[in-house]
Amino acid sequence: MKVVRGLRISARQLGAHRTRTVLSLLGIVIGVSSVISMVAVGHGARQEVVGRIEAMGTDLIIVTPAQVRSAVGRAQVRGTVTTLTPQDAEAILDEVPQVMAAAPWASRRMAVTFEGRSSTTNVQGVTPDVLDVLNVGTATGSFYTERDELTAGRAVVLGPSVAEAIFGSEPAVGRRVRIGQVPFEVVGVLRPRGSDISGADQDDVVMIPLNTALRRVLNQSWLSGIYLRARSGAEMDDAAEQVRWLLRERHRLDRTGAPDDFEIQTQIEIMAAHQEVGDTFTTLVGGIAAVSLLVGGVGILAVMLMTVKERTREIGLRLAVGAKRRDVRTQFLTEAIMLGTGGGLAGIALGLAGAAALTVTTEWAVQVEPLSVALSLGFALLVGVFFGVYPAYRASLLDPVAALRAE
Repeated sequence: MKVVRGLRISARQLGAHRTRTVLSLLGIVIGVSSVISMVAVGHGARQEVVGRIEAMGTDLIIVTPAQVRSAVGRAQVRGTVTTLTPQDAEAILDEVPQVMAAAPWASRRMAVTFEGRSSTTNVQGVTPDVLDVLNVGTATGSFYTERDELTAGRAVVLGPSVAEAIFGSEPAVGRRVRIGQVPFEVVGVLRPRGSDISGADQDDVVMIPLNTALRRVLNQSWLSGIYLRARSGAEMDDAAEQVRWLLRERHRLDRTGAPDDFEIQTQIEIMAAHQEVGDTFTTLVGGIAAVSLLVGGVGILAVMLMTVKERTREIGLRLAVGAKRRDVRTQFLTEAIMLGTGGGLAGIALGLAGAAALTVTTEWAVQVEPLSVALSLGFALLVGVFFGVYPAYRASLLDPVAALRAE
């Protein structure tokens, strides 16, 4: 009964000064809602990155050219490397048993034109093996064949963004477009894939046979990279290491002791790197938002000190009629806890509403983390206790006679 009576007194006192109470809650509300909303954005972005990587396959290995030179004691990537070739991709597939498929590619941004309409896009020469390695496919039409690859045929598959930019709602399959000065027949349009983990539009691409790209369009003999698919995720690291030693041997790097002229990345490494960045961002914004909670705690401290001063005569009267000092401490600490808890609950409601609004009004991936909600409420309660202890203790130390004489 004493607890219930104390809660009623606290609620009545807080309700008697509504404006002051609301202002003291504001910092807690803003802090809690910010923590929940920002952590939801960070967690959602992290899950979206993981989803996109898993859609491409967690057993994917990417080999790209890289030339490392020493510059003022530091390693830097410079220049265009021409040592990665289609023969390297064939050798990897033949000599590395952990690799089940390989799709070499060469690319450059070029203009694709059709009857005066043009779109500058990523022209990618790639073998039909890309269908299995990258899990891509066509929405309309079909992909070009191995025969097109062997004969350097002039077949092209458009990404959805390019098809819409050039043809709009008109069918693209069967039309003839130009890439540079070379005519191609559109045989298919790719399925939409959306943005990749770096935010680039994966649909802003056209694919042509690799031999055609190297001989007729790009006029080069080297590759921009090789996509590899390991036989299983458990063999990723072993496969990457075997590929590294094979390429060093083929590029005669061991003889000279030169550094790798290529880079090897696995999807697991890419996923880990992006998750680390996402976690760092979430921690940073969560920490910044937590500062608002501390500011709210200072507000509670100021309000409670002001309350103690205003209620000095009341405190003196309670002590004079037999109330114990711990009863006074408990009363004022209860009020501080109610402020912290009330602000925490209001902040949770505002944070959830903000996360829902972001989901509806933006394309951001937002996913509320239950742990952040629980921690925010717990921290708000802790702030109320921490900043309420001193005013409560100060109130309990008042001398009853002096308190009754106070104006």
